Amino acid sequence: MKNIISILSMTLLFLVGCESFLEEENKSNVTAEEFYVTAEGFDALVNSNYSSLREIYGDFAWMFSAGTDMYSEGRDQEPVGLSRYADLNASSEGVDHLYKTCYIAIQRANTGLYYADITEQRDDLAQLVGELKYLRAHAYFLLVQSYGGVPLINEFIAEAVTEFDRSSAEDIYTQIFTDLGEALPAVSTSAYDGRVNQRAVQFLLAKAHLTRAYESFAASSDFADAASYADLAIGGQALDIPFSELWAPGNDLNAETIFSVQFDAGSTSADPGKLGNRQQNFFGSYTGGPEVAGNAPYKSYNLCPNRFALSLFEQGDDRWEGTFMTTVYERYFDYFDVDDHSTLTAAQFYAPAWYTTADSLAFRATQPDATYRPFGTYDPEGADISGNWATIIVKKFDDPTSLFGANGDNGRTSNRDVVIARLADAYLVAAEAYLGAGDATTGLARLNVVRARANVADATAGEFDLDYILDERGRELLGEYHRWFDLKRTGKLVERASAHHMYVETSNFSGNGGNLKILRPIPQEAIDLNQNMDFQQNPAYN
Repeated sequence: MKNIISILSMTLLFLVGCESFLEEENKSNVTAEEFYVTAEGFDALVNSNYSSLREIYGDFAWMFSAGTDMYSEGRDQEPVGLSRYADLNASSEGVDHLYKTCYIAIQRANTGLYYADITEQRDDLAQLVGELKYLRAHAYFLLVQSYGGVPLINEFIAEAVTEFDRSSAEDIYTQIFTDLGEALPAVSTSAYDGRVNQRAVQFLLAKAHLTRAYESFAASSDFADAASYADLAIGGQALDIPFSELWAPGNDLNAETIFSVQFDAGSTSADPGKLGNRQQNFFGSYTGGPEVAGNAPYKSYNLCPNRFALSLFEQGDDRWEGTFMTTVYERYFDYFDVDDHSTLTAAQFYAPAWYTTADSLAFRATQPDATYRPFGTYDPEGADISGNWATIIVKKFDDPTSLFGANGDNGRTSNRDVVIARLADAYLVAAEAYLGAGDATTGLARLNVVRARANVADATAGEFDLDYILDERGRELLGEYHRWFDLKRTGKLVERASAHHMYVETSNFSGNGGNLKILRPIPQEAIDLNQNMDFQQNPAYN
């Protein structure tokens, strides 16, 4: 109980919120020491670890998606630093999001691991310890990708300590692999049901090895290890769920989901505007005011797919219709609620790049009252973003049961799960890992499994390279909170963001001392509260 190590003072400010959450599960007046050594109390502690994921992924998506090659702001401005880089600094809006939420997750995991040694013995205790170690590794993986080396905290904190050190990125990866290595044999081998299982651990091992493989301190076997773990996560399973069905509301926990952040109406009913998630309300233009509640989702006019993202799709790709709401009916949610769309009247139509004059005339003949939007007129570069419905909407995250965004919640009202690992991603991780390991033939075969499900022709050996993989990831995973990490991992962030983001130039990445703004800055509040004067900011921001 009295093991005290250095930790960020900033993070400790947020542990009050963490402890209040845990106390909600404690229905009596017993102390934490008494409660968490019981089976009921330890279960509450483990559940609080899973709830940490809701704050990591349920709030604003800037650190996952902004400032990339695929999304640009529409009518509403995104945080300028994270979106455009030129003004990115330690005090920029949003740069502290993962720093705060991931360290809260780490503190909860450390607390659970401490009490695991003194709680009631039970048959599933080793499994629960494995789940906690996975969740801690997951938080550190987000931190090291975003900020580089960060303080390494792997013990329970009993008291606040205001001086802390910064570990190297290499040390953080060592901790990640230690935790995942210990989690793998301990967690369940059963099918995914919302809790960490072996497949989830295998997938994160694949992603972590793949990411470290690009670092200067990479192990020589990282690409090969990533490929092996990705194949284990695939487990011979085919991609046999149609893409549109994969994203049907109510089907989040399907056979291809490897790991997800769980939301449901029961757990968010106390405050649905703050306990749900925001994923639905990004990636499209505004759909009207509160008067449309129940008829259309709230869309923030942020992270709108840009023309480059839209141009990645070819005719016949099932992911075009599966990803975008190409036809908006008079009542938006009738798309989900009415089986026979032929009876519905269209209000908006977004024509794909391959539409011919004949296609256009045919649509106008059947839906003369719809606003017809040709390709090139409904992306942030080409749209008149002063009005509603001006940019095409990503429908794959839509929740027809959600409330419309109200003042103060900005649309954090969806109860759909946020899927952070799925089977097609495992195939694409394997494709990239095999390419890096020098086995392009096997890598291409893995990638073409994904393309086959999308109903498009196989990629050829001559096309298959890192850029092609990133394009395929863009088509398959649009909106799924991976893009910034994909570009940063592969060293393509500067090149592709400056080529395709309407507000980003190569010079925007120039930081202090000739260093590039690739890593995010350590939040200024954390540095200000730290009494260790030797703690270093990332070089581009010094």
